[in-house]
Amino acid sequence: MNIGITGASGVIGRHLSDLALRRGHEVIAFSRNPKRVIPGCEMRPFTTEAAPAVEGCDALVHLAGESVLGVWTAAKKRRIAESRVEGTRRLAEAVAKMKRPPEVLVSASAIGIYKEGGDLPLLEDAALGEGFLAQTGKSWEHEALEAKADRVVLLRTGIVLAKQGGALPLIASAFRLGLGGRLGPGTQWMSWIHLDDLARLILFCIENRDLRGPVNGTAPWPVRNAEFTRELAARLHRPAVLPVPAFALRWLGEFSNELLGSKRVLPGVATEHGFPFRFPELTGTLADLL
Repeated sequence: MNIGITGASGVIGRHLSDLALRRGHEVIAFSRNPKRVIPGCEMRPFTTEAAPAVEGCDALVHLAGESVLGVWTAAKKRRIAESRVEGTRRLAEAVAKMKRPPEVLVSASAIGIYKEGGDLPLLEDAALGEGFLAQTGKSWEHEALEAKADRVVLLRTGIVLAKQGGALPLIASAFRLGLGGRLGPGTQWMSWIHLDDLARLILFCIENRDLRGPVNGTAPWPVRNAEFTRELAARLHRPAVLPVPAFALRWLGEFSNELLGSKRVLPGVATEHGFPFRFPELTGTLADLL
């Protein structure tokens, strides 16, 4: 298939592009920098100002958008909302103009869309939340559903663990300096997924014609923050004796709520359809990545 990928130069996009090429697909990589070169891919521009040229794509994967990591200032929140919502709207407009619409659009979303669940497992039909990230996710998904693709998959991802990029290298750096510790009470659930499993799940959604609507992009065994802290400290052979009190995270703005909140998200749809996770549990994941 010809697979178009927005955000193809990001951590997830690059891994997905490599995997798709190895499987024999052709990749059209959309990037904000049209001069960027991704080996093996046809390059096309993608911005929030104009509809991209998506003709020739049998499938589209929409990953582009401002990272949610960092301090949520007013400007940061505006960039997150505009890049995610406006970017998806532009993509949907482009699909609507296609003579032959793609068979499927896989649009990245986030588990931040869910309402706090405490210890309860959250599947794809769980209640949605009301905070900034939840509201952004709702708008983001609404725009994706406006696309005229035959199928639209809303991939709600958890914390993506990768060797380079994303949250893990930042967290590991603190632990290597002896500054690691649980966040707040440490009882909150962390729903995560290995980068390779996420890329494979995206292709699974493309290739499996029964899949549509919300799909949780998380590993089947989420962990509490305290367990994540212990596992990471053991893997790095570093102590983790400096817990970070909740009030010390408030400088991150509303992003601190995402770090301290508890969402035990399970991949119900992926499991039901027989997706084979290579890294279902945290110990093996950290061993592979570190």
